[in-house]
Amino acid sequence: MLWSDPENKPPKELRDAQDMMRRVWLVLALAMVVAMFVLGTR
Repeated sequence: MLWSDPENKPPKELRDAQDMMRRVWLVLALAMVVAMFVLGTR
């Protein structure tokens, strides 16, 4: 993280945005794996 001291936490909006991005990347990765599996088994 960019924040060196523990008191300086990121704002709630930033944390929510980071959580959403993490969820989006997780879904995209799962979709890629499923697509590769489906294409590979054809």
